[in-house]
Amino acid sequence: MRPPKSLETRVRLSYPRSALGAAAAVVLASGAVFVPGTAAVADAPGVVISEVYGGGGNSGATWRNDFIELGNPGGADVGLDGWSVQYLPAQPGANTRAQVTALSGVIAADGRYLVQEGAGSGGTRDLPAADAAGGIAMAAGQGTVLLVDGTDPVTCRTAAECAADDAVVDLVGYGAAAIHETAPAPAGSNTASLARDGGLADTDDNSADFTAGDPTPTNSAGETGDGGDGGTPEPEEPGELRIHDIQGTTRVSPQAGRPVTGVPGVVTAVNTTGSARGFWFQDAEGDDDPRTSEALFVFTGSTTPDVAVGDEVLVSGRVEEYRPGAADMRLQAITQLTGAVWTVLSSGNTLPAAVALRPDTVPDAYAPDAGGDVSGLDLRPDDYALDFWAAHEHMLLRVQDARVVGATDGFNALWITTKPDQNAAARGGAVYGSYDDANSGRLKIESLIPFAERPFPRADVGDELRGVTEGPLYYSQYGGYLLRATTLGEHVGNGLERETTSRGRDWELSAATYNVENLSPADEQDKFDRLAEGIVANLRSPDIVNLEEIQDNSGPANDGVVDADETLERLVAAIKDAGGPTYHWRQISPENNQDGGQPGGNIRNAFLFNPARTSFVDVAGGDATTPVEVTTRRGQVGLSVSPGRIEPQDPAWRSSRKPLVGQFRFQGRDVFVVTNHFNSKGGDQPLHGTTQPPNRSSEQQRNAQADLVRGFVDELTAADPDANVLVVGDLNDFQFSRTLETLTADGGLHNPMTELPAEERYNYVYDGNAQALDHMLVTPRVAHRVRYDIVHLNAEFHDQSSDHDPQVLRFRPLSGDRKLDRREDNQYYRGNGPR
Repeated sequence: MRPPKSLETRVRLSYPRSALGAAAAVVLASGAVFVPGTAAVADAPGVVISEVYGGGGNSGATWRNDFIELGNPGGADVGLDGWSVQYLPAQPGANTRAQVTALSGVIAADGRYLVQEGAGSGGTRDLPAADAAGGIAMAAGQGTVLLVDGTDPVTCRTAAECAADDAVVDLVGYGAAAIHETAPAPAGSNTASLARDGGLADTDDNSADFTAGDPTPTNSAGETGDGGDGGTPEPEEPGELRIHDIQGTTRVSPQAGRPVTGVPGVVTAVNTTGSARGFWFQDAEGDDDPRTSEALFVFTGSTTPDVAVGDEVLVSGRVEEYRPGAADMRLQAITQLTGAVWTVLSSGNTLPAAVALRPDTVPDAYAPDAGGDVSGLDLRPDDYALDFWAAHEHMLLRVQDARVVGATDGFNALWITTKPDQNAAARGGAVYGSYDDANSGRLKIESLIPFAERPFPRADVGDELRGVTEGPLYYSQYGGYLLRATTLGEHVGNGLERETTSRGRDWELSAATYNVENLSPADEQDKFDRLAEGIVANLRSPDIVNLEEIQDNSGPANDGVVDADETLERLVAAIKDAGGPTYHWRQISPENNQDGGQPGGNIRNAFLFNPARTSFVDVAGGDATTPVEVTTRRGQVGLSVSPGRIEPQDPAWRSSRKPLVGQFRFQGRDVFVVTNHFNSKGGDQPLHGTTQPPNRSSEQQRNAQADLVRGFVDELTAADPDANVLVVGDLNDFQFSRTLETLTADGGLHNPMTELPAEERYNYVYDGNAQALDHMLVTPRVAHRVRYDIVHLNAEFHDQSSDHDPQVLRFRPLSGDRKLDRREDNQYYRGNGPR
């Protein structure tokens, strides 16, 4: 157990062991300084995970739900606002996502705190009233539960990484879990939980601290369950409520938290795999109210329900509003039945007709501009796309001849559009060009068809699912509303080709920017080779290649290594083997784990340059913490250090990549390049959430970063108005954003992307939106000389060497002699240029 990084602000009157270090000095309110000893630190208790149970609702189980119980052995109450419990499977992979349940309130001194999780289809007893609730379907026998100070999903995937993560307060690995403290606790089962002893002893050894036994869920009030020994009887007659009564006219059921009995409908689809199994059933009659959905999902956890498509059923259970993800993300709630029992009245019935999604079916407007939470508002499905989807939750939908706008991802999902003419990209996607137009026709597609029966298509943007794609509408934190296909259209390829940029000219400097997505020696050689082939063949070996997301020599291993020479040398060698030049490189290693990204990876920006075409002006002294400054010596503008970093200790760069600045010389002319990787959009509320418009909280840090970069460029151009300056890289924001406006407004930098046709302004595809996150900006005096190209190699394809498309910019740098520059404008640019 590790106390959280912010525990000292949450605990009243005591010092938990995580908040105090053996050498730490605590300043008391009186102004005196207290230096605690090691023994005092070791003895100070904190909140721990006291019991874990993943067999809820499984065969033979008594309890209907999984649960996680917390205990507080200390002498003070502890606030849990902003904390979470999280779950990882026993053997998490690199792409595994931690499941999160947010916590709130207080756990009393010597008290317990009960977190209800997912339900199965069995069990006979309800848990005592939970202090927090989620929908995680934990494995009964093996897995890892973490108590986290924060609600962002943990990114650690090994025991060592989680031990080094300051946000992890406590964790329990059980069964064959790879993530555990010292050794895993015993395996659980459908009838056995893993629990600490009554004193909540914590030796940081799960195998010693936990034993298997009968589950004993206890909440903050000391309650231990309903004491009942009988389950809900199978329904024999229809009850008073129909599905539309349960769904209601808003996003939240008027029956939430209540039991319902004998709800009639016809089974339309069954999910038989994973930890969120269950079935959809729909009322064939309905109430003719466009606001009320006529279908529900029955959640059965890891148990496959014994029903078939076409069964007429009566279902009894408890109405639950399951909200996935962290609480501050404000995702949509999924109305479903848990702890359900049902009776099959007949089989082989005709299914209700699916709602046809024609180009004009879904409204163009995406969501109401409510200035806050839309959950309690009456749905307006004729006016807003999000309301349309919510009003058809779990119902059968059908789309015909659907064009793919988001390629198949690593989780067997893709995106189509129901509106083929809506902001159509030149190559088949849907361009996201404004906060006011989210492309309401986008719809995610997953399949309920077993892959052995029908492999999921490996589709690229512009391909087609020809014919009918049909299934129930569901919701996920990863993209929002999606169609779970029971019928999948035929995959027809469109022959999309990877682009190659035009040839450069000897008198032009060519520069590229390329986010290479966490490149490290841990990657297979194939990734290096594909990146190299793209740089040589598709980008035509630019003179300067600006790289983002270069990891250190040990990649994601969190071992203190920060140097990246092996990563860069391996890429340089691959480029040479692909027929390219022998690039030289420059970079600055960051301080360990201070620049964000994958923990232990220490991503940074780097320069590659072709010494046969351009040289680098080295000025010693650049390091992780030294700021670069503009210098003027004998009338020549330069840099105090090269390579250098812009204000690396400014709070704007906290846990974020610092810009890399370098001075190059091309045919006797100086060029200053700033390579960037601004703060990510992590933490922003999604387009599909319940807060409308969504809160883009990450913008604040990017705006501050843009202010610093703009200030540096302004210093350069103030010293030399004709300075050739490039500001390039992954700015993690759109061409219409405040971040880009900060860089370009009021005589600032020029963004050549804005001169492209609207249907070509993208280099990244996210949730089916083709958008621009990477940019190449230039100082205005050189803007008329620029040839700019986004080279589509990755973002539109299911097989990618990176998730970003690179870009290339070519221009002849200004000489500083305005008469000469005007002659060159006449010679090379037909007289176009500033006068």
